[in-house]
Amino acid sequence: MRSGIVFVGLGLSGTDGMTVKGLNALKECDKIYAEFYTSTLIGAAIGDIESAIGKKINMVHRTQVEEEEFIISDAKTMVVGFVTAGDTMLATTHVDLRIQAEEEGIPVKVIHGVSIFGACPSSLGLQPYKFGRTVTLPFLESGYQPKSPYDNIKQNKDRGLHTMILLDIRADELRYMTAHQAIEWLIEGEKKWNEGLITDRTVICVVSNAGSENEKLFAGYPQDLLKKDLGAPLQTLVIPGNLHFMESYALVDFAGAPKEIIENEDE
Repeated sequence: MRSGIVFVGLGLSGTDGMTVKGLNALKECDKIYAEFYTSTLIGAAIGDIESAIGKKINMVHRTQVEEEEFIISDAKTMVVGFVTAGDTMLATTHVDLRIQAEEEGIPVKVIHGVSIFGACPSSLGLQPYKFGRTVTLPFLESGYQPKSPYDNIKQNKDRGLHTMILLDIRADELRYMTAHQAIEWLIEGEKKWNEGLITDRTVICVVSNAGSENEKLFAGYPQDLLKKDLGAPLQTLVIPGNLHFMESYALVDFAGAPKEIIENEDE
Protein backbone atom coordinates (compact mmCIF):
# COMPACT_ATOMS: atom_id res chain seq x y z
CA MET A 1 0.00 0.00 0.00
CA ARG A 2 1.31 3.45 -0.95
CA SER A 3 -1.76 5.09 0.54
CA GLY A 4 -4.77 3.96 2.51
CA ILE A 5 -5.86 3.08 6.05
CA VAL A 6 -4.67 0.12 8.09
CA PHE A 7 -7.06 -0.61 10.97
CA VAL A 8 -5.28 -2.46 13.79
CA GLY A 9 -6.83 -3.88 16.94
CA LEU A 10 -4.28 -3.78 19.77
CA GLY A 11 -5.91 -6.48 21.89
CA LEU A 12 -6.94 -6.11 25.49
CA SER A 13 -3.80 -5.18 27.41
CA GLY A 14 -0.19 -4.16 27.14
CA THR A 15 1.92 -3.45 24.10
CA ASP A 16 2.45 -7.17 23.60
CA GLY A 17 -1.28 -7.80 23.17
CA MET A 18 -1.30 -6.92 19.47
CA THR A 19 -0.48 -9.51 16.84
CA VAL A 20 2.92 -9.62 15.14
CA LYS A 21 1.08 -8.91 11.90
CA GLY A 22 -0.41 -5.76 13.40
CA LEU A 23 2.91 -4.58 14.82
CA ASN A 24 4.71 -5.04 11.50
CA ALA A 25 1.96 -3.23 9.61
CA LEU A 26 2.08 -0.23 11.95
CA LYS A 27 5.84 0.05 11.56
CA GLU A 28 5.27 0.61 7.84
CA CYS A 29 2.66 3.36 8.31
CA ASP A 30 3.47 7.00 7.57
CA LYS A 31 1.14 8.34 10.25
CA ILE A 32 -0.78 6.70 13.08
CA TYR A 33 -3.98 7.76 14.81
CA ALA A 34 -5.41 6.18 17.97
CA GLU A 35 -8.93 6.33 19.40
CA PHE A 36 -9.26 5.11 23.01
CA TYR A 37 -12.56 6.72 23.98
CA THR A 38 -14.76 3.78 22.96
CA SER A 39 -12.45 1.39 24.82
CA THR A 40 -9.17 1.63 26.72
CA LEU A 41 -6.02 -0.48 26.46
CA ILE A 42 -5.24 -1.90 29.91
CA GLY A 43 -1.73 -1.44 31.30
CA ALA A 44 -0.24 0.64 28.49
CA ALA A 45 0.18 4.38 28.05
CA ILE A 46 0.51 6.05 24.67
CA GLY A 47 4.26 6.37 25.19
CA ASP A 48 4.54 2.62 25.69
CA ILE A 49 2.77 1.95 22.40
CA GLU A 50 4.90 4.53 20.62
CA SER A 51 8.05 2.84 21.92
CA ALA A 52 6.87 -0.57 20.77
CA ILE A 53 5.99 0.64 17.28
CA GLY A 54 8.79 3.19 16.93
CA LYS A 55 6.43 5.91 15.72
CA LYS A 56 4.49 8.87 17.11
CA ILE A 57 0.79 8.28 17.77
CA ASN A 58 -1.79 11.03 17.32
CA MET A 59 -4.71 10.74 19.74
CA VAL A 60 -8.16 11.54 18.39
CA HIS A 61 -11.55 11.77 20.04
CA ARG A 62 -14.49 9.70 18.86
CA THR A 63 -16.32 12.81 17.62
CA GLN A 64 -13.30 13.81 15.53
CA VAL A 65 -13.35 10.42 13.82
CA GLU A 66 -17.07 10.71 13.15
CA GLU A 67 -17.32 14.37 12.15
CA GLU A 68 -13.98 15.52 10.74
CA GLU A 69 -12.18 14.49 7.54
CA PHE A 70 -8.46 14.81 8.26
CA ILE A 71 -7.90 11.05 8.58
CA ILE A 72 -9.54 10.42 5.20
CA SER A 73 -7.58 13.32 3.71
CA ASP A 74 -4.27 11.92 4.97
CA ALA A 75 -5.11 8.43 3.72
CA LYS A 76 -5.37 9.71 0.15
CA THR A 77 -1.64 10.53 0.05
CA MET A 78 -0.04 8.27 2.68
CA VAL A 79 -0.51 5.04 4.61
CA VAL A 80 -2.42 5.83 7.79
CA GLY A 81 -2.62 3.48 10.76
CA PHE A 82 -5.74 3.63 12.90
CA VAL A 83 -5.44 1.77 16.20
CA THR A 84 -7.95 0.91 18.89
CA ALA A 85 -8.12 -1.36 21.89
CA GLY A 86 -9.63 -4.79 21.39
CA ASP A 87 -10.76 -5.62 17.88
CA THR A 88 -10.84 -2.62 15.61
CA MET A 89 -14.23 -3.15 13.93
CA LEU A 90 -16.45 -3.63 16.97
CA ALA A 91 -17.43 0.04 17.36
CA THR A 92 -19.70 1.81 14.88
CA THR A 93 -17.33 4.80 14.97
CA HIS A 94 -14.62 2.71 13.35
CA VAL A 95 -16.96 1.01 10.90
CA ASP A 96 -18.14 4.48 9.83
CA LEU A 97 -14.54 5.52 9.11
CA ARG A 98 -14.02 2.37 7.06
CA ILE A 99 -17.19 3.08 5.07
CA GLN A 100 -15.96 6.61 4.35
CA ALA A 101 -12.65 5.21 3.10
CA GLU A 102 -14.33 2.63 0.89
CA GLU A 103 -16.63 5.26 -0.64
CA GLU A 104 -13.63 7.46 -1.39
CA GLY A 105 -11.83 4.58 -3.10
CA ILE A 106 -9.14 4.52 -0.41
CA PRO A 107 -7.46 1.12 0.10
CA VAL A 108 -8.34 -0.45 3.46
CA LYS A 109 -6.70 -3.24 5.43
CA VAL A 110 -8.09 -4.66 8.68
CA ILE A 111 -5.92 -6.51 11.20
CA HIS A 112 -8.00 -7.93 14.00
CA GLY A 113 -7.15 -8.07 17.70
CA VAL A 114 -8.38 -10.03 20.70
CA SER A 115 -11.63 -8.54 22.04
CA ILE A 116 -13.70 -8.81 25.19
CA PHE A 117 -16.35 -10.65 23.19
CA GLY A 118 -14.06 -13.65 22.88
CA ALA A 119 -11.95 -13.26 26.01
CA CYS A 120 -14.80 -12.95 28.52
CA PRO A 121 -16.59 -16.23 27.65
CA SER A 122 -13.24 -18.02 27.32
CA SER A 123 -11.99 -16.88 30.71
CA LEU A 124 -15.19 -17.94 32.46
CA GLY A 125 -15.52 -21.22 30.58
CA LEU A 126 -18.87 -20.26 29.10
CA GLN A 127 -19.90 -21.35 25.61
CA PRO A 128 -19.85 -18.29 23.32
CA TYR A 129 -22.70 -19.45 21.10
CA LYS A 130 -25.03 -19.42 24.13
CA PHE A 131 -24.77 -15.64 24.53
CA GLY A 132 -27.67 -13.41 23.58
CA ARG A 133 -27.67 -9.68 22.95
CA THR A 134 -24.89 -7.72 24.67
CA VAL A 135 -25.98 -4.72 26.75
CA THR A 136 -24.24 -1.65 28.16
CA LEU A 137 -25.06 -0.13 31.55
CA PRO A 138 -24.86 3.69 31.62
CA PHE A 139 -23.89 5.64 34.71
CA LEU A 140 -26.82 6.54 36.93
CA GLU A 141 -27.11 10.30 36.72
CA SER A 142 -29.86 12.69 37.84
CA GLY A 143 -32.13 9.75 38.53
CA TYR A 144 -31.95 8.59 34.91
CA GLN A 145 -31.99 4.81 34.58
CA PRO A 146 -33.14 3.46 31.20
CA LYS A 147 -35.08 0.21 31.33
CA SER A 148 -33.78 -1.17 28.02
CA PRO A 149 -30.68 -2.89 29.50
CA TYR A 150 -32.85 -4.61 32.11
CA ASP A 151 -35.35 -5.68 29.43
CA ASN A 152 -32.67 -7.06 27.13
CA ILE A 153 -31.01 -9.06 29.92
CA LYS A 154 -34.39 -10.48 30.93
CA GLN A 155 -35.20 -11.43 27.35
CA ASN A 156 -31.91 -13.30 27.11
CA LYS A 157 -32.52 -14.96 30.47
CA ASP A 158 -36.02 -16.03 29.48
CA ARG A 159 -34.54 -17.70 26.40
CA GLY A 160 -31.88 -19.46 28.48
CA LEU A 161 -29.08 -17.29 27.03
CA HIS A 162 -26.12 -15.68 28.77
CA THR A 163 -25.78 -11.88 28.74
CA MET A 164 -22.49 -10.00 28.52
CA ILE A 165 -22.81 -6.62 30.22
CA LEU A 166 -20.41 -3.85 29.24
CA LEU A 167 -19.89 -0.99 31.68
CA ASP A 168 -19.99 2.70 30.88
CA ILE A 169 -16.77 4.53 30.01
CA ARG A 170 -16.36 8.31 30.19
CA ALA A 171 -12.75 8.62 29.07
CA ASP A 172 -12.93 12.43 28.91
CA GLU A 173 -13.70 12.48 32.63
CA LEU A 174 -11.49 9.49 33.51
CA ARG A 175 -14.62 7.72 34.78
CA TYR A 176 -15.00 3.99 34.39
CA MET A 177 -17.97 2.17 35.86
CA THR A 178 -16.96 -0.46 38.41
CA ALA A 179 -18.41 -3.92 38.87
CA HIS A 180 -19.83 -2.84 42.24
CA GLN A 181 -21.63 0.09 40.58
CA ALA A 182 -22.97 -2.22 37.89
CA ILE A 183 -24.33 -4.72 40.43
CA GLU A 184 -25.97 -1.88 42.35
CA TRP A 185 -27.45 -0.65 39.04
CA LEU A 186 -29.06 -4.05 38.51
CA ILE A 187 -30.35 -4.24 42.08
CA GLU A 188 -31.86 -0.75 41.82
CA GLY A 189 -33.42 -1.73 38.50
CA GLU A 190 -35.02 -4.76 40.10
CA LYS A 191 -36.46 -2.62 42.91
CA LYS A 192 -37.90 -0.27 40.31
CA TRP A 193 -39.31 -2.77 37.78
CA ASN A 194 -39.71 -5.90 39.94
CA GLU A 195 -39.82 -8.48 37.14
CA GLY A 196 -37.72 -11.14 38.85
CA LEU A 197 -34.47 -10.72 36.91
CA ILE A 198 -32.27 -10.10 39.96
CA THR A 199 -32.87 -12.06 43.15
CA ASP A 200 -30.68 -12.96 46.10
CA ARG A 201 -29.84 -16.21 44.26
CA THR A 202 -29.03 -14.75 40.85
CA VAL A 203 -25.51 -15.71 39.80
CA ILE A 204 -23.50 -12.79 38.45
CA CYS A 205 -20.02 -13.17 36.92
CA VAL A 206 -17.34 -10.49 36.95
CA VAL A 207 -14.28 -10.41 34.70
CA SER A 208 -11.79 -7.79 35.84
CA ASN A 209 -8.95 -6.63 33.57
CA ALA A 210 -9.56 -9.35 30.99
CA GLY A 211 -6.50 -10.50 29.11
CA SER A 212 -4.02 -8.83 31.44
CA GLU A 213 -1.68 -10.24 34.05
CA ASN A 214 -4.07 -8.84 36.66
CA GLU A 215 -7.15 -10.62 35.32
CA LYS A 216 -9.52 -11.70 38.09
CA LEU A 217 -12.67 -13.79 37.86
CA PHE A 218 -15.60 -13.86 40.24
CA ALA A 219 -19.00 -15.51 40.22
CA GLY A 220 -21.53 -15.34 43.02
CA TYR A 221 -24.73 -13.87 44.38
CA PRO A 222 -25.26 -10.09 44.28
CA GLN A 223 -24.88 -9.25 47.98
CA ASP A 224 -21.87 -11.54 48.34
CA LEU A 225 -20.11 -9.88 45.40
CA LEU A 226 -20.77 -6.41 46.81
CA LYS A 227 -18.75 -7.39 49.90
CA LYS A 228 -15.72 -8.51 47.87
CA ASP A 229 -12.80 -6.67 46.33
CA LEU A 230 -13.57 -7.26 42.66
CA GLY A 231 -10.50 -5.49 41.34
CA ALA A 232 -10.45 -2.29 39.30
CA PRO A 233 -11.86 -1.30 35.90
CA LEU A 234 -11.98 -2.23 33.13
CA GLN A 235 -14.58 -4.83 34.14
CA THR A 236 -17.29 -6.84 32.44
CA LEU A 237 -20.30 -8.64 33.92
CA VAL A 238 -22.09 -11.75 32.72
CA ILE A 239 -25.49 -12.98 33.86
CA PRO A 240 -25.68 -16.64 32.87
CA GLY A 241 -28.73 -18.22 31.33
CA ASN A 242 -29.20 -21.98 31.39
CA LEU A 243 -25.86 -23.55 32.27
CA HIS A 244 -24.49 -26.72 30.72
CA PHE A 245 -23.00 -28.89 33.47
CA MET A 246 -19.50 -28.16 32.12
CA GLU A 247 -20.17 -24.43 32.37
CA SER A 248 -21.30 -24.86 35.97
CA TYR A 249 -18.09 -26.67 36.87
CA ALA A 250 -16.06 -23.97 35.08
CA LEU A 251 -17.71 -21.14 37.03
CA VAL A 252 -17.07 -22.95 40.31
CA ASP A 253 -13.47 -23.85 39.51
CA PHE A 254 -12.44 -20.72 37.61
CA ALA A 255 -14.47 -17.97 39.27
CA GLY A 256 -15.39 -19.28 42.73
CA ALA A 257 -19.12 -19.66 42.08
CA PRO A 258 -21.17 -21.38 44.82
CA LYS A 259 -20.84 -25.15 44.46
CA GLU A 260 -24.59 -25.50 44.75
CA ILE A 261 -24.96 -24.40 41.12
CA ILE A 262 -23.43 -27.78 40.18
CA GLU A 263 -25.85 -29.58 42.48
CA ASN A 264 -28.75 -27.67 40.94
CA GLU A 265 -27.64 -28.70 37.46
CA ASP A 266 -27.51 -32.34 38.58
CA GLU A 267 -31.11 -32.28 39.80
